Amino acid sequence: MIAKLAGRLDETGTDWAVIDVGGVGYLVHCSARTLSALGEKGEACTLYTDLQVSENDMRLIGFAKGAERDWFRLLHGVQGVGSKVALAILSALSTEELQQACAKSDAAMVARANGVGPKLAGRIVNELKERAGGMPVVAGAGGLVAAPVGGNSADAVSALENLGFKPAIAAKAVAEAQGELGEDASESALIRMALKKAAG
Repeated sequence: MIAKLAGRLDETGTDWAVIDVGGVGYLVHCSARTLSALGEKGEACTLYTDLQVSENDMRLIGFAKGAERDWFRLLHGVQGVGSKVALAILSALSTEELQQACAKSDAAMVARANGVGPKLAGRIVNELKERAGGMPVVAGAGGLVAAPVGGNSADAVSALENLGFKPAIAAKAVAEAQGELGEDASESALIRMALKKAAG
């Protein structure tokens, strides 16, 4: 599977971009937020990717941040949500806003996305509240910090909770640690730094 592309932006369309990686152009479908984060044509860029394969199609979906890819995968797992609808939601809402909508069961917020009616929006917030653990948005030093979703960050939160830290404290510590270490930080590195922050 192709997990990440690092190259130069070759061209863009309404919901796609072509990334030139060593002379090979990859057509990547993206949300409006990701497209706006790519920069100008010819500039270096990096995309986290998810490969979608069906009987008659194969498409690469790109994301500016690993957290956006995690949410795309969660959204895509909800019945009635295809890749186009998932990208429409991620175009309308930031991952932080989506996290808040699911935590508060705010279907109207999700229904702001193109192609998402009230019924589907309700199903999304109900399913993702459980599947994302109903993870809250917790207050941090700089305002609201979204609890991590999926991957090493979620495993690190779980590890801290197993050590006796409250979910909100564990989520805040891991979010801060990931902010310093970056999206690609290993689980062990996140746990080490988050433990210092949670204990401090």
